[in-house]
Amino acid sequence: MMVRLLLSLACQRPFVPGELFDTYVAALQHDLVDLPQGTRHVGVVRSPTPWFHGAVDENRPALGPPSDFLEEFQSREESFKLDGMCEEGAHNAAWEELDFEETYRDHLTSDEGQAPMDDLVSPLQAGEDVALVCYENTDQKRCHRTILREELERRL
Repeated sequence: MMVRLLLSLACQRPFVPGELFDTYVAALQHDLVDLPQGTRHVGVVRSPTPWFHGAVDENRPALGPPSDFLEEFQSREESFKLDGMCEEGAHNAAWEELDFEETYRDHLTSDEGQAPMDDLVSPLQAGEDVALVCYENTDQKRCHRTILREELERRL
């Protein structure tokens, strides 16, 4: 009996989770990103533009930054631009000043953030590839999806 159990365990395929990617919508639209065939494109945008839906398979608004915080962030970013900062500089300065990373991580541990995170872990654990998608090109601007990716990878 024990030998049979050991043999059956030895023949089982090892657990291999799906791969988790992140990208921005313009990269998808202009073929600037190379993702494996069949990768599920999951938007993580709180209030997407109408055209955003055509670029993703689904959108999870609850994984975007909270609306009130996002409004505060955008207001501060605009103030920096009016003070003469370039778009990227204003974005990143507002990120730092408002401690965006800590606020967003707190959101992900809230009731609103937990369920949609769990919903993304399941397909990844089943071997499905998932790409998190929003608007920001992280070569130039900081983005919540890189934090989300880190948190999801911890759960795998």
